[in-house]
Amino acid sequence: MPHSTDTIAAIATPAGNGGVGIVRISGANAKQIATELTRLNLKPRYAHFSPFWEHDNSLLDSGLCLFFPAPASYTGEDVVELQGHGGMVVLDMLLRRVLSLGARLAQPGEFTERAFLNNKLDLAQAEAVADLIESSTEQSVRSAQKSMQGVFSVQVNELVDELTELRIFVEAAIDFVDEEIDFLGDGVVERKICSLGERIAQIQNTAQQGRLLRDGMTVVLAGKPNAGKSSLLNALAGHEAAIVTDIAGTTRDVLKERIQIDGMPLHIIDTAGLRDSDNAIEREGIRRAHLEMQKADCILLLVDAREGEADAELLKQLPENVKLTTVFNKIDLVGKQPKMIESETDCKIYLSIKPANGLELLTQHLKELMGYSAATENVFIARRRHIEALNQAQEAVQNALIQLQNNFGGELVAEDLRQAQNSLAEITGKFTPDDLLGKIFSSFCIGK
Repeated sequence: MPHSTDTIAAIATPAGNGGVGIVRISGANAKQIATELTRLNLKPRYAHFSPFWEHDNSLLDSGLCLFFPAPASYTGEDVVELQGHGGMVVLDMLLRRVLSLGARLAQPGEFTERAFLNNKLDLAQAEAVADLIESSTEQSVRSAQKSMQGVFSVQVNELVDELTELRIFVEAAIDFVDEEIDFLGDGVVERKICSLGERIAQIQNTAQQGRLLRDGMTVVLAGKPNAGKSSLLNALAGHEAAIVTDIAGTTRDVLKERIQIDGMPLHIIDTAGLRDSDNAIEREGIRRAHLEMQKADCILLLVDAREGEADAELLKQLPENVKLTTVFNKIDLVGKQPKMIESETDCKIYLSIKPANGLELLTQHLKELMGYSAATENVFIARRRHIEALNQAQEAVQNALIQLQNNFGGELVAEDLRQAQNSLAEITGKFTPDDLLGKIFSSFCIGK
């Protein structure tokens, strides 16, 4: 991403025809370009209705021109918005005219990048702008708004401030090691480190829910052939997405459906039945099923209720680090009623897909896994890089606690706390490599 002071311009409205289209300009020459186009003396934050003139004095278009002087603008620079008619051809002509007057075409996300570089918003808030635009559910919109308002950033900054104070205390204790009082051994530092770990864990939990809201939870349907995986996919999707027959091994490939449960995004993946097979195509389907299970947020293991319990050999094929819910299907054939049994280690749901009986237990369980109950009140939007940064910070804080408890030296404690602080600072952009910034903003749409 170019970190320049060039005046940039781009079409800020989506491709296609509409009543209004916007060309956005940002930079030192924005007002001069707009004055050349409109031939008006522009007032700050005033909607001027004006013709937009070509270089040969012919009429290009007409519409509204708004001027936002620095620093009170989105980017922190002089910004002009030209609101003309929303046809792609006329907007392209208007943009070409702006570029001919000295602006250059903006890179993807460059307006928001300049807002970040000019301290109009931090990196987490900047990412929330893109997340808000891309939100596909009401819940994710509300969570993205919370991140844009700084809810996530405030919590991270509070932790960084606490780490800074703690590091100062530890460094001072190292410098005055000959004092009679052992500042590192009196329990104060240990209590503060434990408190930091607990705070980070709370934010980790909320951020994980926010990540699921943004990306959606990936649920893989696994089990033996004819356990009801494809029928469950169809029931959750609300249409016949998968072919269902009495022939074992009908599903040979991975079938994916994106659905919503009360506004919560969910990626359902139907896979080939797990069994030994001499068929090369079916074996490839089973191999792909194992790959999908490794990447899942949750596995729904479907078991025929007539079998009683899940097959031990089948359970050995499932990854250990993925949440598992066992769904006992076809309870109508054994005369059982729908129920859900939860423990600290697993969850078992008894239901019937055909005829439908007890599916609401499963949908409620999936909503709870996605943090539905807290989504509208406390959850901010989060990305995988935020989760990774929080994990690294938590690991560094725990290492600092170990160093302190085993009396390995204040220098090691201080270094772990420094690493924790840097990891947290990456979230808001106070300590972020330029290549990461380029990767983040290049994923934005042009004009934002």
